[in-house]
Amino acid sequence: MVAGSASGVKGATGKMGAVPTPGEFPYTRGIHTSMYRERLWTMRQFSGFATAEETNARYRYLLAQGQTGLSVAFDLPTLMGVDADDPTALGEVGKCGVAVSTLADMETLFDGIPLGEVTVSMTINSPASILWAMYLVVAEKHGIEWARLSGTLQNDILKEYIAQKEFIFPPKPSMRLVTDSIEFAAQHTPRFNPISISGYHIREAGSTAAQELAFTLRDGFEYVDHCIARGLGVDAFAPRLSFFFNSHNDFFEEIAKFRAARKIWAEAMRDRYGAKDERSWKLRFHAQTAGCSLTWQQPENNIVRTSIQAMAAVLGGCQSLHTNSLDEAYALPSEHAVTLALRTQQVLAHETGVTGEPDPFGGSEYVERLTRQMEAEALDYMRRIDDMGGMIAAIERGFPQGEIARSSYEFQRTVEAGKRVVVGVNKFQQAGEKPIDILRIDPDVEQRQMQRLAEVKRRRDAADVEEALRELKRAAQSNENTMPSLLGAVRAYATVGEMCAVLKEVFGAYTETSVF
Repeated sequence: MVAGSASGVKGATGKMGAVPTPGEFPYTRGIHTSMYRERLWTMRQFSGFATAEETNARYRYLLAQGQTGLSVAFDLPTLMGVDADDPTALGEVGKCGVAVSTLADMETLFDGIPLGEVTVSMTINSPASILWAMYLVVAEKHGIEWARLSGTLQNDILKEYIAQKEFIFPPKPSMRLVTDSIEFAAQHTPRFNPISISGYHIREAGSTAAQELAFTLRDGFEYVDHCIARGLGVDAFAPRLSFFFNSHNDFFEEIAKFRAARKIWAEAMRDRYGAKDERSWKLRFHAQTAGCSLTWQQPENNIVRTSIQAMAAVLGGCQSLHTNSLDEAYALPSEHAVTLALRTQQVLAHETGVTGEPDPFGGSEYVERLTRQMEAEALDYMRRIDDMGGMIAAIERGFPQGEIARSSYEFQRTVEAGKRVVVGVNKFQQAGEKPIDILRIDPDVEQRQMQRLAEVKRRRDAADVEEALRELKRAAQSNENTMPSLLGAVRAYATVGEMCAVLKEVFGAYTETSVF
C-alpha cells in the first residue's frame, strides 16, 4: 500500500476502556453527535424493471409514498455493458432491472424527477462511468448545475472480481476508470459520491460478517492508494467515498460490524493516510437488508426478517437504508410488497423510539466485546492481504473468493444438517402453501426496447457518434481522464454497448481464472 499497510492500524485488544461519545473520533458510536434526532436516514428503496417508462412510474409512486431517495437497479445487459439488441442480451432485457442503452433511456427514466432535490443512487459497476455520464447530461438538460447533484454511484469494481462477477475489463484498466470518475467528481460534483465501496454483494455471495467487513474496507484502501498515486490529495476525494453494507440476521453481530467499520476506517484515514479533514475520517454507509436470507417458503416471514435487519442497520448508524420486500425470493417486488417494505422503515423511524438515542448499545459489555472481536478478525484478514501485495494481487490469487466459498459451503452444511434453523425451510414447515401474487415482466419489453433503440440510432447523427467514439478511443489510449470523452459520446447518443466495445478494444476483456 502507498501509505502503509493495514497492519499499521491499531489492533483490537485489551478490555473496554472509556466509551467515546457519538460524533467523537474514531466514530465507533456514530459519525454525528445527534444522529437521527435531527435528521433521519434516507429511505432509499432499490427499484428498476422493464422499460424506463415503467421504472419512472414506480419512482413517482415511491416518492409519493414518502420515499426520500431513489436507487436505480439496471438490468443484466446494461450491467454487462451490452445493448438491448445484442444477441447476448436475449431473454434478459428489463428482467432484473431497467434497460438503459442510450441517453434517451436515461432522459425518460428521470422525466419529471427533481434531480436537484432528490438524491439518486445507481447500482452499476463496470460501465459505471458511462451511466454516470448519462446522468450528468440529463441533469445538464434539466438546467441543473452538477454542483447541486447529490447521490451515489456504486462503481466498485473490486467487489465484482471478488463476488458479483459482473466485470468487463481487467482489473488495472478498470481501476483507472474508477480513479478517473473519483478525480472528476472531486473537480465537478462536490456533493456526489463517485463510489460506494460495497460489502453487500460479498455477504450475499456467502461471506461471514468479518469477511464482509475486511474485504470491503481493504477494497476501500486500494481505491485510496490508486487516487493518491494519481496525484490527488487525500482530503480532495476521501470525504466523498461511501460504503454499502449488508444487514443480516445476527442482530448484535451486525451492529458490532458497523461500529467496527467506522473505527478501522477513521484510524487508517487519519493515522496512516494523513487525512486532515474530519470528513475524510468518517465512514458513511448505506445498508440493505439481506436478500440471501429471504425464503420463498412462508414468504410473510421475510417481513419479520427484514424488520429485524433494518433495526440493526439503524442501531448501527446507517446513513441510508433499503428494506427488501417479502416477495423478492420469487421475483422483483410488487407494488404492494415494496410499499410494505417502505412502511417498515417508516414505522421504525416514527413509532419505535430508536431515533432518540445515538448508539444506544454503546457501553454494553457484550456489544463492545463483539465490536473488538470484529475489528480484530478484519484486521487479521487485511494483514494477510497486505502480505500478498494488496487486494488486486489477492484477487488474482483467488484468496477472497476462496474464503467466501468456504464460508458459504459451511453455512449451507449447517442448514442442511439442521444445526442452523431457518424458519419455514428446515423447521416449522407448513404443508400446502399457496403461491403468492408476484410482479411479472411483460415479455414484449425486450422487443419494445429494441425498437426504441433502433429509433434512437435512426435519429442520431452517425458522423457525430463515430467522431465521439474515436475521441473516446484516443482518450483511453492516453493517460487522460476518460470522463470528458465519455460525456461527449453520451451527448452524441452513442450506446452503452458501443462505448464499452471501444474500451474493450483498448483495455481487453477479463476472464476469471478458476480457483478450486
